[in-house]
Amino acid sequence: MAQVLEFKLPDLGEGLTEAEIVRWLVQVGDVVAVDQPVVEVETAKAMVEVPCPYGGVVTARFGEEGTELPVGAPLITVAVGAPASDAEAGAGGSGNVLVGYGTSEAPARRRRVRSTRPEPAVTVAVGGTAPMVPVAPVAAVTPVAPASSAAPAEGPGGPVPVISPLVRRLARENGLDLRELTGSGPEGLILRADVENALRVAVPREEAAQTAQQPSAPSALAGGRRVPLKGVRGAVADKLSRSRREIPDATCWVDADATELMRARTAMNAAGGPKISLLALLARICTAALTRFPELNSTVDQAAREVVQFDQVHLGFAAQTERGLVVPVVRDAQARDVEGLTAEFARLTEAGRQGRLTPAELTGGTFTLNNYGVFGVDGSTPIINHPEAAMLGVGRIVPRPWVHEGELAVRQVVQLSLTFDHRVCDGGTAGGFLRHVADCVEQPAVLLRTL
Repeated sequence: MAQVLEFKLPDLGEGLTEAEIVRWLVQVGDVVAVDQPVVEVETAKAMVEVPCPYGGVVTARFGEEGTELPVGAPLITVAVGAPASDAEAGAGGSGNVLVGYGTSEAPARRRRVRSTRPEPAVTVAVGGTAPMVPVAPVAAVTPVAPASSAAPAEGPGGPVPVISPLVRRLARENGLDLRELTGSGPEGLILRADVENALRVAVPREEAAQTAQQPSAPSALAGGRRVPLKGVRGAVADKLSRSRREIPDATCWVDADATELMRARTAMNAAGGPKISLLALLARICTAALTRFPELNSTVDQAAREVVQFDQVHLGFAAQTERGLVVPVVRDAQARDVEGLTAEFARLTEAGRQGRLTPAELTGGTFTLNNYGVFGVDGSTPIINHPEAAMLGVGRIVPRPWVHEGELAVRQVVQLSLTFDHRVCDGGTAGGFLRHVADCVEQPAVLLRTL
């Protein structure tokens, strides 16, 4: 007797409470193996293929493509545990066959719906040990029509060149007809920037009418529009709000002469081999400073009223992408040299630009490095990446007047800012950490004494 098991949308990472169905990979009636991906979903942080922990026949799917489901909501049901002979009889020449199987003697092949997009999807392992047992079709199951495909929308002159589900979603949420746009990407591909530009030019009439019908809502300027706090923007808003609400933070900062650090980087890159990034040098300085001041590589367990100090430094770094702000995490950063850090920063940054960071690559950080100098600003007061205890901010490095060896000179100067959780340490510890970082920036040889 077959047993029907329900597979629910799993927790895909810290802080993620929902996901949108992008594309179903199986149909009702398909045979699935243990840990076979059955659906591609988009979270606030990444595109993920979700594998099913059960093996058997898909008896039901829940939600059409484009539907948003909360964590814990049913995804599919699978019939497992029927005798193998029954399955073989159903797969014979009678015509009463499983979806994706033929009635001939040719070997059966599992049917999967594949995307035509060139980027590979990211798979997140989900637990499950139930064995796969092929079963006959369940008589009570009525096959459903396939959900809408992820192919480009059709326009008057053929398909509209849209690859990214983010672009389709943004247009759909704002009532924008993609057939009216001309893409700026390769071969007329419609990019997110094209949709955003179109939205800035004109507000959809439907949205303006809906706004006018809401007398109880706060009044807005003419031509204004409402932007939902969801996706990446919503996740960032929730996390920053929680940080401000729960962490009593304080900030200290210092200006440092980065001339010698820049010279050291130039010399390292001139020696041949892989190029070293400035971010990697700053990261190496951070990990060395955290070895001296482990209080800042920690988190607060409020329920236990304890500060938990970590042995490893899992270094997060802020990266701005088309999807918004993401903070990938370099695991065991304290064990990597500057070449290894440079390579890992490059890999994670590219994955972030493509929207292919996995939940595991976006969670579990113990300290964050934020180089906001790339935006051309000198200083900032970083907001701690909850539940961490500190963040180091780095401004732009620019020529400034500086007293060097008793004389006024033009030097490469940078402002360093440290925001820290005042529960894990006092100002003396935070100041000591920041001063050590500044000393290593000004005299990179100081770093050699901490290795």
